[in-house]
Amino acid sequence: MSSNRLAKFAWFVVAYNILVILWGAFVRASGSGAGCGEHWPLCNGEVVPLNPGIERAIEFTHRVMSGIDLPLVLLLAFFVWRAFPWGRVRYAALTSVFFLITEALVGALLVREGLVADDRSPDRALWVAMHLFNTFLLLAAMTLTAWWIEHPNALHWRGRPLQLGALGFALVGVLLTGMSGAVTALGDTLFPASSLAAGLLQDVDPTAHFLVQLRVIHPLIAIGVGIYILCLTIFLTNPPFPATRRLALILRFLVVSQLILGVINVALLVPLWAQITHLLFADLVWLALLLFSVALLSAAPAAETQTVHVSTILRNASD
Repeated sequence: MSSNRLAKFAWFVVAYNILVILWGAFVRASGSGAGCGEHWPLCNGEVVPLNPGIERAIEFTHRVMSGIDLPLVLLLAFFVWRAFPWGRVRYAALTSVFFLITEALVGALLVREGLVADDRSPDRALWVAMHLFNTFLLLAAMTLTAWWIEHPNALHWRGRPLQLGALGFALVGVLLTGMSGAVTALGDTLFPASSLAAGLLQDVDPTAHFLVQLRVIHPLIAIGVGIYILCLTIFLTNPPFPATRRLALILRFLVVSQLILGVINVALLVPLWAQITHLLFADLVWLALLLFSVALLSAAPAAETQTVHVSTILRNASD
């Protein structure tokens, strides 16, 4: 398979996984997590459920989509293994397989332990956050596989401690935002508010369930991380490299859109379509920040570029 076709296939796998993630959110938001009972990988003891109800059909569809995902990722790893020597592309592809397996195991744990449907335990909140953490790492590995197939530029790590620290802080911030968002979405599902005023009163009620009390934390983290990323894309694109400048513009658009979607989510009492869209943009912000970071580190530092430029001039002059 040519590099161009392999890159297209890799991006298709990324897009398909985002679709699987969104359908998984639909399973949770629609209360269909227990559609197959506490059975895994079977659905209520059946390979293919006969005459399933709506909840079982939704949950089983997610399992089928996840089942299709495994051969897709294995196929991607196989093609990468044949096309590339040992290096970052192979490592990224193998890491994708690893995190897909752990993704399935976390999903299986949620089902087998009954941490679905109306369960309100701290264990469920913890594993929902870990599920999102693993999901983001899975998407990162797949996206890096696709990106490095198309852009085999070397990474310039040395001599850039401030940039590495700033980018690392942003990536960790988005991870924490996503994890807190997953717990908040769980609280919204289990404790829906009848009105905006009622929801705000729930959030400040000291006797409320811990999932309700935690809901106020996510917007604060999201706003802080969003402002930080907006500033980061301005300061780290000077001097402006073409690739980082484009990705910076995309990242700013996604961050602002995500903040607006968060406000809409709260104002409309988290309707299903808004929850799914909010998660989609969370995934896109994570991937855009990741690619912005990689593109920035793939560009030679200014001092190195100037050194190469001067040496080229001297060599041409001597010729």
